[in-house]
Amino acid sequence: ITVDKGSVTVNGVSLTVCNPTDDTFQVAIIPYTRANTNFSQIVPGTVVNLEFDILGKYLARIAAL
Repeated sequence: ITVDKGSVTVNGVSLTVCNPTDDTFQVAIIPYTRANTNFSQIVPGTVVNLEFDILGKYLARIAAL
């Protein structure tokens, strides 16, 4: 579970989550970030390191109670 406007880190770059669902999420990458990271080399199927905002996940669960 990701939280709208929460954060996810992809390959060490912290990004803001948008449009989360139960099993997907989207992020927006600005041109500067694409040009100055390895994101321009990422294609479908590329293995990346993901880290999630665990606090946001717990807060979302509590709010749903």
